[in-house]
Amino acid sequence: MTRTGQADEAGRVHARLDVAGSGEASISTGVPVLDHLIGLLAQYGSFDIALELAPGQAEAEIAAAGRALGQALEDALRAGGSRGHGSAVVPVDEALAHVALEASGRPMVVSNVELSDARVAGLGRDVVGTFLHELAEGAGLTIHVRLIEGSEPEHVLEAIFKALGVALAQSCRPRRREER
Repeated sequence: MTRTGQADEAGRVHARLDVAGSGEASISTGVPVLDHLIGLLAQYGSFDIALELAPGQAEAEIAAAGRALGQALEDALRAGGSRGHGSAVVPVDEALAHVALEASGRPMVVSNVELSDARVAGLGRDVVGTFLHELAEGAGLTIHVRLIEGSEPEHVLEAIFKALGVALAQSCRPRRREER
């Protein structure tokens, strides 16, 4: 089973991911809030992630990070014996998020979360929406995100990325077959 993946985009983006890791993250996107969120994804998914982006516009960096991580995950998600699907519900203070995903080969994101007006870290776009759409494209994932409760944008983002890490870890795990 494939345990590591890499993505490289013309010297601009380099991503390395080990799905059998310990949650270690070395993230340098130029967007501190994104670095923090991807670190949480690594921690909760027990992935070792190294992600480095050449400096650019924040929105472009968010998109490039999502796409690169998706491409790095693709082999592990499609490896023979991988579950290919996962689901998690994770709280952060008042926020509670549910993420369900499948390595369907039909990339899409279905979400009830809209944070474009929240201006998280001064960004004018929905950080989570941009990242998730590019992650889905890069890995061929169908991702469903439901915010069950939550009002503080930082807590909402943390709950989503933690749940995403757990769901991705489940989807990369081997299927269990009972011997009869």
